[in-house]
Amino acid sequence: MAGHPDRLRSAFEAVALPCAAAVHRFSLRLTGDPHAAADLVQEVFLRAYRSFDEFQTGTDCRAWLLSIAYSVFINMRRRNRRGPPLADLSSLETEPPEAIRWDVQCDVWTRARIEQALGELPDEIRAVVVLVLIEGLTYEETAAALDRPIGTIRSRLFRGRRALLTTLRDQAAESGLLGFTKRP
Repeated sequence: MAGHPDRLRSAFEAVALPCAAAVHRFSLRLTGDPHAAADLVQEVFLRAYRSFDEFQTGTDCRAWLLSIAYSVFINMRRRNRRGPPLADLSSLETEPPEAIRWDVQCDVWTRARIEQALGELPDEIRAVVVLVLIEGLTYEETAAALDRPIGTIRSRLFRGRRALLTTLRDQAAESGLLGFTKRP
């Protein structure tokens, strides 16, 4: 995509900027903090613009940007080494953005608990769950974005689904929505 700077900028704006909402949602779920997510998104687009001449025209720009986001996030975490931040759900919107594809219609109470359960997953598993189940990437696209084999993606997705099911089932039982109590 090498060429005149104006053409490069126009191509970047046409191809990459429409993916900003997906990058923001992914960043927010990785960091659990709106301010950290905004910083991450800014860094992703800065790096993407700097290396846009290396982007393969015709490939999935969203997957490419999400790959950059995950890489930047992991590098930031390695530098900080303070451990994962606790997700502060009070700062999140009570209603998710329209673009989020929820498999089931659920109320705000349930959505907050899903977000909380996602925030409790380890980074590597949360990234896979968000990319496949929420962003709708295929296993192949997720594997490319995270630079992992498809078998690893499938394994992490399985473990993520199982952890979410356990956490959400226990929360539902504690809230009296199910006819049994939390398992010991």
